[in-house]
Amino acid sequence: MYSVRACSPATGRCEYAPVWDVGPWNTRDDYWNPSSTREMWKDLPQGRPEAQAAYQDGYNGGKDQFGRTVLNPAGIDLADGTSWDGLGLTDNAWVNVTYLWTGTGPKGTVRTSGGPLTVRSSANTGASAVGLAANHANVVIECTVRGSTVTGTYGTSNLWNRIGAGHFVADVYLYTGSDDPVAPAC
Repeated sequence: MYSVRACSPATGRCEYAPVWDVGPWNTRDDYWNPSSTREMWKDLPQGRPEAQAAYQDGYNGGKDQFGRTVLNPAGIDLADGTSWDGLGLTDNAWVNVTYLWTGTGPKGTVRTSGGPLTVRSSANTGASAVGLAANHANVVIECTVRGSTVTGTYGTSNLWNRIGAGHFVADVYLYTGSDDPVAPAC
């Protein structure tokens, strides 16, 4: 499963979310790949969505791959819950997106019995919330640390995983295939 980390510079919040769809403008624009291996629009630099180039610069006559006039520069379409709940946005906005499948290191899949998992600023249940991790999101585990004891999907433990700078989730909500740490200590 593909997952992304979307962060809003305006709110300082991030959401880790699975990718369920393609588009909104192009279905074959893998702009996260180097130009040499990109499926379409090989003359655009890595990281630049065709929709953004079409909207801002008139690339491809301002059209998407289907010949529609691009009406906004979106290279990724975030679900309402991701933008509203996770990022705290109330309207369209620029976000920074990391394509987690392009990273290296151990990974874990978020598994909760309900809604998204709260991402904390430290390995403590009382630490400030800095975003959400949606159920089924695959996250890269940078390192592990001991913190508050939590009971979750996979038992009770004080092991926490750092999934981004200043972003921590309790290990008991991540399927990693192991009860032991899968990454080095922070």
